Amino acid sequence: MGLEIERKFLVKNNSFKEVAFSKKYIQQGFLNSDKERTVRVRIIEENAFLTIKGKSNKAGTVRFEWEKEISLKEAKDLMLLTEKTTIEKYRYFVKSENHIYEVDVFLGENSGLIIAEIELTNEHEKFIKPNWLGEEVTGDVKYYNSALSNFPYKLWL
Repeated sequence: MGLEIERKFLVKNNSFKEVAFSKKYIQQGFLNSDKERTVRVRIIEENAFLTIKGKSNKAGTVRFEWEKEISLKEAKDLMLLTEKTTIEKYRYFVKSENHIYEVDVFLGENSGLIIAEIELTNEHEKFIKPNWLGEEVTGDVKYYNSALSNFPYKLWL
């Protein structure tokens, strides 16, 4: 529980897969996608979590986050109550010096979208940008998972 400090980028190609050290399948849905706060249910393979996120700061880099592990059964029951589209994705983990990029390859209604996130200890922390990183989309709300569940990527085209 505390502040989440992260930056988001579009991904230009699949070369990150060659250096990924782990990959996990994720399903998630939103019980509330209000811009002031989101309430998310997430299943990561056999583990499940309930997460509440507050509104981002102006730059989109910092926001409050509270997360609690819940049972898989509880998560599956709560998934029945979620809004609109369920997010499905593979998350790849890529080490880059002292950081780990989480690269989400979206499936289903958001297929074709690949976003990389990096968590930082402060907003101005320096980090290496691998050559597969593209345009920065930090703070662009249309790339938030809660927005993608209500207006999926396939509808943008």
